[in-house]
Amino acid sequence: MKARFGVILFSFCVFLTALTCGKTPVTHPSPSPEIASALPLVGDSKHLPTVAGLERSYVLHIPPTYEPSRSTAIVLAFHGITLDAYEMVRISGFNAQSDASGFIVVYPNAYGKQRAWNGGHCCGEAARDNIDDIGFVRALIEELDTTLNLDRHRIYATGFSNGAILVYRLACEMADQIAAIGPVSATQELEDIQACQPSRPLPLIHFHGTDDEPNPYNGGVSPGGVQFIAVDEQIAFWTAANGCPLEAEQTVTGSIIHDSYSPCRDDASVELYTITGGKHAWPGGEAVNQRMGEPNMEISATSLIWEFFLAHPMP
Repeated sequence: MKARFGVILFSFCVFLTALTCGKTPVTHPSPSPEIASALPLVGDSKHLPTVAGLERSYVLHIPPTYEPSRSTAIVLAFHGITLDAYEMVRISGFNAQSDASGFIVVYPNAYGKQRAWNGGHCCGEAARDNIDDIGFVRALIEELDTTLNLDRHRIYATGFSNGAILVYRLACEMADQIAAIGPVSATQELEDIQACQPSRPLPLIHFHGTDDEPNPYNGGVSPGGVQFIAVDEQIAFWTAANGCPLEAEQTVTGSIIHDSYSPCRDDASVELYTITGGKHAWPGGEAVNQRMGEPNMEISATSLIWEFFLAHPMP
């Protein structure tokens, strides 16, 4: 059984990133000079108290306009499997948006050699070992709230790939704290969405390429044996949960198809950006690696996510 799991996990990680599970993971005890020049951070790697017996970490970015006397929105940005916080900074460009718009960004680090998030049945050792990533996120919010003046009505979550899967799990289990979500390039596993019971309507904006191989737009079983649902099934679940119209208002510009579902209960609108021919990448950002493919540059997922978040505080 262990041998079979190793083969499945190896193939899954090879398929998702340029790293392989057979290589020693790259660590970032401190940012490289190149990364540091792009990271005007107040703090580099911050360590939480031990959560469920594990020491956890994150990278914090505070915009130059931050005023401790004023409550400020925060965006939690989750990296993909085998990546890390600094890679999420690079591919998303969220620091520049933070500086321009005046919100805080936190880039949590996943635990373990594969640096995977526990989205339920996916992914990697995090799901296998049942790492308490929900507990980590709750502790992270409380930790930050002791040192920063957070606006508890404007705590948002976005993520790429495996990070997006975790973000959907946060929507299912932490709608009491997360105001809205912005997943990119991943849907939930079948059993996880079947178990999802959000405590309230929760706004979301989703981005997905039609040529995404690791997380297929039309769903299916990944090389790692994960049963991903199709994007239209993912959106249908949330439009139903949020009490949105069955039909979307659709616009098409170039290779971008934008479906907007509103009005919904409690203003919990749902938006989908389909990138025709899009790869496993962050639209408007930087490529994960050459194998995953270049991002579409017709739109900026980062700016659209922030615009959506800004319009959807916690009711």
